[in-house]
Amino acid sequence: MHLVRPCTLDDLSSIESLVRDNQARIASLPRKRARLAERIEQSMRSFQSPNSPSDEGKFFLFVLENTQTGEIVACSGIAMNNELKRPFYNYRLGELIHASEEFDIHTPVSVLHLTHELTGRNVLCSLAIRDDLVDTDCFQLIARARLMFVRQFAEYFSDQVVVELQGVYGEKGQSVFWDDLGRNFFNMDFASANYHVATKSRTFLAELMPAHPIYVTMLSERAQAVLGKYDQHAEPVHSLLMNEGFKTSSFVDIFDGGPVLLGRLEKLRTFNQAHQKTTHIGEVTAGSPHLVCNDQFEDFRCGLVPLPGGTHDVVRVSQSDISALNLNGGAEYFFSAL
Repeated sequence: MHLVRPCTLDDLSSIESLVRDNQARIASLPRKRARLAERIEQSMRSFQSPNSPSDEGKFFLFVLENTQTGEIVACSGIAMNNELKRPFYNYRLGELIHASEEFDIHTPVSVLHLTHELTGRNVLCSLAIRDDLVDTDCFQLIARARLMFVRQFAEYFSDQVVVELQGVYGEKGQSVFWDDLGRNFFNMDFASANYHVATKSRTFLAELMPAHPIYVTMLSERAQAVLGKYDQHAEPVHSLLMNEGFKTSSFVDIFDGGPVLLGRLEKLRTFNQAHQKTTHIGEVTAGSPHLVCNDQFEDFRCGLVPLPGGTHDVVRVSQSDISALNLNGGAEYFFSAL
């Protein structure tokens, strides 16, 4: 069985390998071992005390474990991003009209506005999976288990969710958008900027960006071409999120110009199709796969179990799945169809 659970320091080497080998860049997880360990420790503190205030912000990192081998094959995260003292910056793509009545000229011009309008929305992030599992149920499980966690503990989270998709990168990992815009205001390459974001905050970078609108036409043709586009390696994530119910927006990432997707929880498939059912221990011979999660915050578990068709309020779950997911026979838990 594969199950999703909170990450611990015992998973450090596995997460390090996932981040290193993943084709898509993961800005929220630093590659340096010591910094990655600090990120995991931050997650562990978040799981231990969801109600306590935190100067570093709440961050929850999950792993997908093969229970037969103990191997960690994927990870994903949630950043709560609900503290006004830590603004969440993006660019909003808008339009200005340059007009002259005398010459009868009305020219629309695309501009980028630096904004922190998305502060207060939770961010789905840190998704990495072994390449051979991208087109399997494991990919669905590690990506959507986060929404099951939010469904179970909705009182801790905002009702709106943000996902930043990876922008377009070159063969050597460089960002045309960053090189054309951001690097003009910082003495650092894109890799260094990503490192600072992963280990500190994007706030210090945004504070140094020009506060005035940036005319898109002043960017190079290469930078304009990738603005609001996602990298080919982000295609599986994009497809999953659009199927989930996320929508495109006018916001783009301030570093690589990648698109920002927005979602309201009540309109996301995993969240709004999750219904509580009473578990009954018994043999299950066939059924469609469903995500199910327990109700333990610090010891959260989520996995896939087969359920027979119909809308029964009482469902059978095998003893092995009950044990692996820390469920109790006769108790109610959230189930959502895969």
